[in-house]
Amino acid sequence: MAIEFRNVSKRYPNGAIGAIDVNLTTEPGEFVALFGPSGSGKTSLLQMAGLLLSPDQGEVLMDGERVDDRSESAAALLRRSKLGFVFQNAGLLQLLSAYENVDVALRLLGVGGRKAWDRVNGALDSVGMLDRASHRPDELSGGEQQRVSIARALVHEPGYLLADEPTGELDTTTGAAILDLLRSVARSGTTVLMASHDPAAINYVDRALFVRDGTLHAPDRTELGLWLTEGTAIS
Repeated sequence: MAIEFRNVSKRYPNGAIGAIDVNLTTEPGEFVALFGPSGSGKTSLLQMAGLLLSPDQGEVLMDGERVDDRSESAAALLRRSKLGFVFQNAGLLQLLSAYENVDVALRLLGVGGRKAWDRVNGALDSVGMLDRASHRPDELSGGEQQRVSIARALVHEPGYLLADEPTGELDTTTGAAILDLLRSVARSGTTVLMASHDPAAINYVDRALFVRDGTLHAPDRTELGLWLTEGTAIS
């Protein structure tokens, strides 16, 4: 399953640039990372891929079918069925257990009973959290909470996982574990598109792209070396 941007551009009323004539096609089961400084446009691209933001020009396609021109109700249905989202903050519901937080995603799709039980437990098991299923977020570490959020994003078996700074609030060791988990998700066949500041991510992804002032390009050796040695975005 592939996400495709065709000549996508986005500008905001305040003059900020989200994208300028961006072209990108992901491969099924590919782990792609968008790197760049804050305000460069990488989150805007992720939001357009997730049908949370519409381009001013160009087209967004999934599996060869244009999706950016759909009504909000049709876009919401597509998000619930085909897309999984992971953010910097795990965003778990504090009064619910890990199991219940994952189960919420299925309830929105009307899935319940034994089918939901099997899927939720399978998703928690896939991220190494089955033994913590009954614990609430305040009883989990930051890395464990992020694992639960990934399970929640995957429980409905989406074709695409969109991750916005998923290691931004984690220490180096925990962040590496989450990146390794996302790589495993891609290897299982789910296309993963991630926005990140984390230079360690470059060791886990299949393709690294840099976003600067709304433009997208593959890094040259100088940019890549600066990113890896200094751990800073290219300006």
